Amino acid sequence: MLPFLSVSNRLKPMALGVFASLALAVGAASAEQIVVSNYAVTTNGMPFAVAMDKGFFKEFNVRVDGILSSDGGGTTIRNLLGGNLAYGEAAVSAVVSAVQGGADLKIISGNVHTVAEFVWVAMPSSPVNSLKDLKGKKLGYTNPRSTSQALAILLMEATKLQAADVELVRTGGFGAGLTVLELGGVDVVPVAEPLWSMNPGKYKLIAAAPDVLPALSNVVGVTTGEAARTKGDFIRGVIKARRKAVEFMYANLKESSAIIAKAYNLDVSVAETTVRNLLESEKKGGLPYWGPGDLRIDTMDNMIRAQKLVGAMQGDADWSKLVDETFLPDDLKSNKPR
Repeated sequence: MLPFLSVSNRLKPMALGVFASLALAVGAASAEQIVVSNYAVTTNGMPFAVAMDKGFFKEFNVRVDGILSSDGGGTTIRNLLGGNLAYGEAAVSAVVSAVQGGADLKIISGNVHTVAEFVWVAMPSSPVNSLKDLKGKKLGYTNPRSTSQALAILLMEATKLQAADVELVRTGGFGAGLTVLELGGVDVVPVAEPLWSMNPGKYKLIAAAPDVLPALSNVVGVTTGEAARTKGDFIRGVIKARRKAVEFMYANLKESSAIIAKAYNLDVSVAETTVRNLLESEKKGGLPYWGPGDLRIDTMDNMIRAQKLVGAMQGDADWSKLVDETFLPDDLKSNKPR
């Protein structure tokens, strides 16, 4: 028996090393990435920066080891599907269009309920002081079939202006639009946060989205059919962590802004002004910009209509097949338990 015991003792450290390696492999496999449209660029994904920094994902027993960014909803959907990821944040129109094309996706949370990051500006010396002054003027938008083009049409509807009353001019991106404005090529252009807060006093505010537009669903949480069947706990944890981050942003503006400034490479003052503007937009429009996750069919309908106005999507959305509320906390579901 002694030789056997000797061999066993020699193998024991090796066996422990193998088990340790397996444990590490299992742990690594349980860590996942999520994908968020325009993360670290535009404002929709800011709560995820707070959730990562404050450890809220870990608090709800999910391991998120990274947040993938993308340059738009379509890219987000491709990353979600191609990377076998369980959670993404994307424009509702991108999700609907992907499902119409055969993708197996479910909308699982309502993340940003408005487009409060949008404002429209003119040069300080411009005779345009309100939307009513747009008649006979040039209104810029970024690119064809973009959200900014759709919002330009909604602005005209809100002020009862006809298509012939205003000339819509493509300007490219938001920064390019400001250049065109300064050169006199257009009278009014859209600007989105945080670019608006980066240029205090440089332009004249003509309108802010919450003042004139209905609430339009900005981005939603989305998952794949496979992940919905197999990764429910992970999805629930991400939703809860993001919700806690939004609550933290309301309660701790300065700390949240510092976290966001670092993740988004912004000056802290710009981040703080941006976050404050968006949190306070609820007072104007009645709905929060960053929602806790509740799904609102009315805001999604509004955005689908807006996208159809510019040909960005076709057909209608069948919400009964698209929406899955099972991952939401009970108090956020439309049919709340009594």
